[in-house]
Amino acid sequence: MASDESRLANNLVLTAAAAVVVIAGIKSAASMLVPFLLAVFIAVMSAPLMAWLTRHRVPSVLAVLLLVSLFVVIGMGLATFVGGTVNAFYQDMPLYEQKLNALLQQGIAQLRALGIEVANDLVKEYVNPGVVMKTVASVFNGLGGVLTNTFLILFTVVFILLEASGFPDKVKRAFGEQTLAFEHFARFSQSVQQYLAIKTLVSFGTGLVIAIALSIIGVDYAPLWGLVAFLLNYIPNIGSIIAAVPAVLIALIQLGLGSALLTAAVFVGANTLFGNVVEPRLMGRTLGLSTLVVFLSLVFWGWVLGPVGMLLSIPLTMVVKIALETRPQTRWLATLLDH
Repeated sequence: MASDESRLANNLVLTAAAAVVVIAGIKSAASMLVPFLLAVFIAVMSAPLMAWLTRHRVPSVLAVLLLVSLFVVIGMGLATFVGGTVNAFYQDMPLYEQKLNALLQQGIAQLRALGIEVANDLVKEYVNPGVVMKTVASVFNGLGGVLTNTFLILFTVVFILLEASGFPDKVKRAFGEQTLAFEHFARFSQSVQQYLAIKTLVSFGTGLVIAIALSIIGVDYAPLWGLVAFLLNYIPNIGSIIAAVPAVLIALIQLGLGSALLTAAVFVGANTLFGNVVEPRLMGRTLGLSTLVVFLSLVFWGWVLGPVGMLLSIPLTMVVKIALETRPQTRWLATLLDH
C-alpha cells in the first residue's frame, strides 16, 4: 500500500516537473509559436468553407487560392482603415493631452474651492496626461503586432489547407485504422468552429452597436472604437472592459462628463445584451468549460503567449481538455475543467 502511494506521489512529481518544462519551453518559443497557432486556428475556421467549395467541384488548389484572396482583401481593408485612423489619432494626441490637462486643473480648482488642498505635483505624479494618452495609444499597437507576420501566417494556412484533404489517410497509416486520433481532432475542430463562429457573430453585433451609438453621441473615431470592441470581445471577461477605457476617456476629454457616462453606459448595455443574453442562448453548452477555468485560462495563456494567447485562450484550453479526456489516467482532470 505504501509503495503504491509512493509510486503515485513520484508520478505526480514527474508529471508536474514535465509540465513546468513544457510550459517554460512554450513561453521561450512564443515568438515562433504564435504565428503558427494563429495559422492553425485560421485554417480550422476556414475548413467548412473549404469543404463547401470542394463539394461543389472546385479544385483544392483553386479553393485555397480563393480563400487566401478573401483573407488578403479583408486584411488589406482592415489595415487601410486602422492605419489611416490610428495615424489621425496620433496627430490629435497632443490636443487631447492639453484638454485632459485642462480638465485636471479644473478639477483641482474645484477641490480647492471646497476646502480640499491638493498639490499640483501630487496630481501630476499619479495622473499624468501624457501617460494616460500613451496608454490609449498602446491599445492600437497590439493590433499591428500580428500584421508583422502576415505572410508567414498566410503561407502556413495555405499549406495546412492543401494538406487537409489527405490528413485523415495519413493519420490512419501512422496510427492504424482503429485509431481515435482523427476522431479527437474532428471533435476539437468542430468545437472550435462553433465557438469562433458564435463569438464572431456576437463580437460583430457588439462592435456595430457601439460604433453606431458612439457616432450618435458624437465621440471622435467612433468606428475605430467599434472595431476595438469587436476585436477585444474575443478576450473573455476583461476584453470588453479594456475596449471601453479609451472610448470613455476620449468622450470625457472631447464632450465632458455627461457624454463620458453615456459612453460607458453604451458599453455596459451592449456587452450585457450580447454577452449575457445573446451569447449564452447561442452558445449553450458548446464551450464545455467552467467560468473559473475560462478566467484562469485567460490569465495563463496571456502570460505564456502574450496578447494573442488571450485571444486563443479558450480554443487552447479546449485542446488541453480534449487531450486529457483521451487517457483514463487524466480523465479526472478533464472533468474538473468541465462546465
